[in-house]
Amino acid sequence: MNEHATDTTKSAAKKAEGERAVLDAIAAMPEPHRAMGERLHAIIKASAPTLSPRLWYGMPACARDGKVVCFFRGSQKFKERYMTLGFNDVANLDDGRLWPIAFALTELTAAEEARIGALVEKAVS
Repeated sequence: MNEHATDTTKSAAKKAEGERAVLDAIAAMPEPHRAMGERLHAIIKASAPTLSPRLWYGMPACARDGKVVCFFRGSQKFKERYMTLGFNDVANLDDGRLWPIAFALTELTAAEEARIGALVEKAVS
C-alpha cells in the first residue's frame, strides 16, 4: 500500500513537472502563438484529461503511457509562417488509407476549437 502511495505521488509530481515545462514553453512563444498555445493546451486538457503534458523535442505535447499522442509548435521552431498541431502514430485517427496527422493554424476560432477538441477525443479513444 505504501508502494502504491509512493508511485501515485511520483506520478503526480511528474505530471506537475510536465505541466510546468509545457507552460514555460508556451510562455516563451511570441504572440500571437503564445495565446494560441495557451488555448490549444486548454482544449487538449479539457478534451483528454487523462493525457500527461510534457515536452517533446522542446515542443508542448501530451502523452499516454509515456507515448506522445499530440503536440504543437509555434512558427519560430522551424521558421514556418503558421503554428502546427500534430498527432503521432499512437493517435487513433486512422481513416482508410490516408488521413492527416498535422494541421497548420493561423487563427483559432470557435469552429477550429471544436474541431481540435473532436480530433483529440478521437485520438485518445
